Amino acid sequence: MTETDGPRILDRGYRPFEGRRGGPANAVRSVAVQGFRSVLGIGRPARTKILPVASAAIAYVPATVFVGLAVLVPGGILDPNDVASYANSYGFIISALVLFTALVAPSALTSDRRNGMLGLYLSTPLTRSTYLLAKAISVGGVLLIVTMGPPLLILIGYSFESAGPSGVLGFLGVLGRIVLSGLAIGAVYSGVSMAVSSLTDRQAVASAAIVFVLLVSGTLTTTLVENTSAPDELQLANLVSVPFELVYRIFGEFGPMPELATAAVVAANAGWALAGWGLTWWRYRTMAVTR
Repeated sequence: MTETDGPRILDRGYRPFEGRRGGPANAVRSVAVQGFRSVLGIGRPARTKILPVASAAIAYVPATVFVGLAVLVPGGILDPNDVASYANSYGFIISALVLFTALVAPSALTSDRRNGMLGLYLSTPLTRSTYLLAKAISVGGVLLIVTMGPPLLILIGYSFESAGPSGVLGFLGVLGRIVLSGLAIGAVYSGVSMAVSSLTDRQAVASAAIVFVLLVSGTLTTTLVENTSAPDELQLANLVSVPFELVYRIFGEFGPMPELATAAVVAANAGWALAGWGLTWWRYRTMAVTR
């Protein structure tokens, strides 16, 4: 055997990483952006964009109609100081929101567990908690497209037609209520959807389970309160309606649950959001992950 027939060292020395080191904060931001893109099908085949885009578009149809009527019938649609009209507009997007919610969280969470990406994420500076934070940002951000976008469209459209709130302070007041309402609805729906999605790695199963939980909670509580001697407070378990009742209170009005105290409505929404996020965190803390 000659000297050249043996093993040879083809590369010698240590070359340090020369790219940008962003740390955990940058990792959270990158996963959040990627999750946002994944949910909406950005950078993926066209078939993955159909359901999220269609369900989001449905939510904007009523708002577009309202703005169109304001253009066609100037001054005959809305009292400029009637902020309750903006609260009422949320009632037209409930179905679209339920459908959109059932698509968002499963798409963001289940695939990572099924294809092993969760283990790869956790081999980076991300911990389980920061991973969930990134996913929460992406899920919540996508939900704001539906929970905040349509009423904002109405506000802007009415304002351009001089049918919106009177003055700058009136405009900012309604804008603040819309932002707060969108965040409140998004917190509850994202918490519930992520909690359900944390229990299975099958996207279709998670989506169906989310719709089932939301609709059954609404149907069951309404039936019991209206047809039995169940207390009115049972309506606080209505995951479909109780966030929208809070929206009415934010706009200074009463919704379909006027018998409930505002403090109870606020507490119920906060409780459901925290319960959903808490279950998700516990599930991921106890989950066995192969790296």
